[in-house]
Amino acid sequence: MSGRVPPLVGAELWQAVMAAAAGRCQCRGTCGRNHDKDDGGRCPAVHGAYRTKHGRGWVRLLAAPADPAALLLPAHRVAALPKRELAAWCEQCHDATRRTAAKTRQDTAPACAPDALF
Repeated sequence: MSGRVPPLVGAELWQAVMAAAAGRCQCRGTCGRNHDKDDGGRCPAVHGAYRTKHGRGWVRLLAAPADPAALLLPAHRVAALPKRELAAWCEQCHDATRRTAAKTRQDTAPACAPDALF
């Protein structure tokens, strides 16, 4: 766990999630990228490493819901999730998976019926 700087709030939970993930993004392709050629089919992003592809800068992993649909929950509901329902996500995989989940929810939502008054 050396070299990892935890967030200011929820450090114990974040460290537990990072330890379970071995400090590596746990995305297995829900972001739309093909991680099959990466080690074990998981995203290669490691917390604290320098990113050379898809933008530059340091990789900072997030502890967020493991279920892509749960990424759309309000912040207060996400904060109440237990450790077993969280996963480590790099920023790129998290954002892409969240966008995909939002689009899926929008596409599967029933069309609104016209208002009876108009």
